[in-house]
Amino acid sequence: MAAPRKVACVEIGGIPIALSTGDEGFLDLLRQRYDGFLSSSPPEFELEFDLASTGPASDDDVQVRREGDEWLIERGDFQARWDPRTGRGSVRQNANPYSLDSVLRILHSLILTQRGGFLLHAASAICEGRAYLFSGVSGAGKTTMTRLAPADVTLLTDEISYLRPNAEGYSAFGTPFAGELARAGENCVAPVSALFFLEQGPENRVDELSSAEAIRRLMRNILFFAEDQGLMETLLATACEFVARVPIRRLTFYPDARVWDEVRDFARNFAGNLQEVPEHA
Repeated sequence: MAAPRKVACVEIGGIPIALSTGDEGFLDLLRQRYDGFLSSSPPEFELEFDLASTGPASDDDVQVRREGDEWLIERGDFQARWDPRTGRGSVRQNANPYSLDSVLRILHSLILTQRGGFLLHAASAICEGRAYLFSGVSGAGKTTMTRLAPADVTLLTDEISYLRPNAEGYSAFGTPFAGELARAGENCVAPVSALFFLEQGPENRVDELSSAEAIRRLMRNILFFAEDQGLMETLLATACEFVARVPIRRLTFYPDARVWDEVRDFARNFAGNLQEVPEHA
């Protein structure tokens, strides 16, 4: 007789997902991994987990494709199916947290694409009530920016920023997906004030970017895994909308704490002035 399944509801970005398992040890792993993001909200979606082994996460490329009405998500350490019509899916994976993180990231990327949002390879933090995003290629300084942040700055993530549209622009949510800091972000949300593409240099300086360059850099750093032309076109339209509604700049910085003075100066200069951005873009 199969063991009764138990459920942990994990809410990231305001989207609660029920994760069910019959394995008590895996349930404990779920609760520890997503402590701070556990929720009592009614779940919008549900994933049932079955464990294959205790092996490590895989370095293979992930495959995300449609099979009929379902999404099939595969890598060497997991296989998942998800039906967006019912909101239900099943996952067979190794019993390690990195496989679990990957499944959730991919599922959220699919859900967000249909809701005008996206996951961005970027650090993000709240400064004086507004969220600031710091994106760039590996080694550009995303983790450095979070390490240099003053004590009154709230970390949302040092790795993957979670973005959804709101009535005035976009909101950034904290995520449990950690990078080099190995620390989950705070489970909170704030309106996005700006996105900075990072470059390290001999001085701290903020420069304009053309809308075409901003869109190109943004698309390069959005996390999306599905082999689906229609969703890619939707994502491009979302990127254009984001660039039209959020100030995007190049931030060249020398790695010391004074770079946050540039962020605060930008906040003071642009507070309450986001309506000018669509005309510039």
